[in-house]
Amino acid sequence: MASNCNVKIGIIGGSGLDDPDILEGRTEQYVVTPFGKPSDALILGKIKNVDCVLLARHGRQHTIMPTNVNYQANIWALKEEGCTHLLVTTACGSLREDIQPGDIVLIDQFIDRTTKRAETFYDGQPTSPTGVCHIPMAEPFCSKTRKVLLEIAQGLGVKCHPRGTMVTIEGPRFSSRAESLMFRQWGADVINMTTVPEVVLAKEAGLCYASIAMATDYDCWKEHEEAVCVDNVLKTMKENANKASSILLTAIPQIYQMDWESTINAHKLMSQSSVMLPKH
Repeated sequence: MASNCNVKIGIIGGSGLDDPDILEGRTEQYVVTPFGKPSDALILGKIKNVDCVLLARHGRQHTIMPTNVNYQANIWALKEEGCTHLLVTTACGSLREDIQPGDIVLIDQFIDRTTKRAETFYDGQPTSPTGVCHIPMAEPFCSKTRKVLLEIAQGLGVKCHPRGTMVTIEGPRFSSRAESLMFRQWGADVINMTTVPEVVLAKEAGLCYASIAMATDYDCWKEHEEAVCVDNVLKTMKENANKASSILLTAIPQIYQMDWESTINAHKLMSQSSVMLPKH
């Protein structure tokens, strides 16, 4: 394997996809950031000889609801640990007939319907970085990383949609049918409760971020389908968690062997040039 000492991969596991057993030689590290504690310990280890860091988004016991996830601390901790890439998984509802439960969607856009979340590191607190960050969000996800994941998924024969727009709602409740129908009219393809602000903070941090979204249900827009409920979501997640895991296990060594220098530099430059420093 070509050595690429600059690449380190962070994995944020969503519901049902935060299994530490995928890592070899595990050690746990509890850290504190300027934004408080992350959702759980960082689990350090290797996947096929590549350094990785795993973090359970909702905590390993799934005790943290989407609104209360400390997204700032999670992303900050992974960046401080030296991660260049963030590969994340998320369960989502499908807003499209052709995205069936069990399908993977490699989302490339989002619509933000959250209302209570810190979306920047530059929040004016004494311990936060100085300035105001106006991060461009035309392309929220790393296209190069998404391309790798797509090729891997197709190679594994996993039904995978190459792009999609995720609408992130505040939760923890699911949508009303009227909301679900409205999101479809807006052009959203899938719906969840965690993509925003995670992707925004990863962009501010200059990281290569890509999300493997797994459809578990049809939300509630679809007549003659059972409306979304926790039992069905968990059942589909269980059946399909291995799809996301196999994509990650195959993609990680491949990402490690590639040349990321110009991509990483471009992400870093964008994050640095988006900060307006105070006038002196």
